[in-house]
Amino acid sequence: MSKKTVFSGIQPSGVLHIGNYLGAIQNWVRMQHETENYFCVVDLHAITVRQDPAELRENTLRVAKIYLAAGLDPKACTIFIQSHVKEHPEFAWILATLTYMGELGRMTQFKDKAGTKGENVGVGLFTYPTLMAADILLYDTHLVPVGEDQKQHIELTRDLALRFNNAFGATLVVPEPVIRTVGARIMSLGDPLSKMSKSDPRPATYIALTDAPEVIRKKIARAVTDSGADIRFGPEKPAISNLLTIFHLTSGTSIPELERRYRGKGYAEFKRDLAESVIEHLRPFQERYAALDDAEVLRLLADGADRARAVAACTMHRVKERMGLVPA
Repeated sequence: MSKKTVFSGIQPSGVLHIGNYLGAIQNWVRMQHETENYFCVVDLHAITVRQDPAELRENTLRVAKIYLAAGLDPKACTIFIQSHVKEHPEFAWILATLTYMGELGRMTQFKDKAGTKGENVGVGLFTYPTLMAADILLYDTHLVPVGEDQKQHIELTRDLALRFNNAFGATLVVPEPVIRTVGARIMSLGDPLSKMSKSDPRPATYIALTDAPEVIRKKIARAVTDSGADIRFGPEKPAISNLLTIFHLTSGTSIPELERRYRGKGYAEFKRDLAESVIEHLRPFQERYAALDDAEVLRLLADGADRARAVAACTMHRVKERMGLVPA
């Protein structure tokens, strides 16, 4: 039986943090030898918001290096930059002709990001989900690892695949979301009711993957806590529950065991031990990241783009043929 295909990607904007690592990237690493994998640096998504060109180039390479340092194997995965495969925006246009204005207008991420800007919102921010659908459908993707906040976009992707197939015949694979339960949403160190965000202008609210040990200790020591001194997991203790989740994912110790270990102990000791767990968990990643050569990373990305292009071109040929577009 052939392997199922996985597609996912991260925008090269902001600073990648431990939430991205624990909630997404490490999950990709675990499944990479069981599936056919396409992991993309989605730079075209990033430019839906104005980017500084120099920062965009630097951040794009940084995300690729993070993929590799985290343990993604270029022999087991196709790792590439989205804008290096022209079929992504090309297919996004085709899917846009099948997408309804009302569907895009209901997207909660669009409404959150657009805010009160009214007519000054860029069209790219509105049509972002059709590009995401193109990313996924180009590779006959079966499984899409996403956070809960992206589930709505996957539902639209499924609708578009079915709509295309109903109109033009069976052509596109209808993907399924893979949503992790534990660790899927690592929350902000400053606000346990908000997801840890790589675009947060306050560095103290997240642990960057390249933070030095002393920085990690300081951020965790200053992380907000709940009222009461008991260390337990539950909805009435969102801040401690978030820290317990991070401790569990970085140490491998179950949350019930951590609750028992720190019963009757204060937040200070708990936070000190948590900081050391995070530091040790990130140490191998940080050592591999520091050892990566930019020229070699660019070579691997070029190889990945070649492989991705070959698959994407086949999909586009099939799509165009079914739609009646005359081949070049």
